Amino acid sequence: MIALSACLLGYNCRYDGKSKKNLALIKLLESEKILPICPEQLGGLKTPRARSNLVGGDGFDVLDGNAKVINTYGDDNTKAFIKGAYAALDMIRAHNIERCFLKDKSPSCGVGEKYLTGVTAALLIRKGYIVEEVS
Repeated sequence: MIALSACLLGYNCRYDGKSKKNLALIKLLESEKILPICPEQLGGLKTPRARSNLVGGDGFDVLDGNAKVINTYGDDNTKAFIKGAYAALDMIRAHNIERCFLKDKSPSCGVGEKYLTGVTAALLIRKGYIVEEVS
């Protein structure tokens, strides 16, 4: 079983209320059991919601208390992002998942190949999970 950002499966859970359905990835993983996760929703944020950005560092810095997650209105969503990251981790642990495919460019799920590593990705990496970024 693998974990996959729910928006990549076609769930309309992104900040803008849309998805980023990745048909090629879904086809590639069709023989796998998939656990869809949306850390931002798991953290209590509604959909749609204002776009959030990492401020002062990356997801590792957020987890260490040295950076924040702030939305476009200036609201601090740091606690919700951390709560969602730990909720995703709990789900992943409960399903004995070792590999995660997460959405790139996300303050939760981005893995840092092109942009900053997100909060959930950072937590999973710290806990030893294989995390791959998907467009």
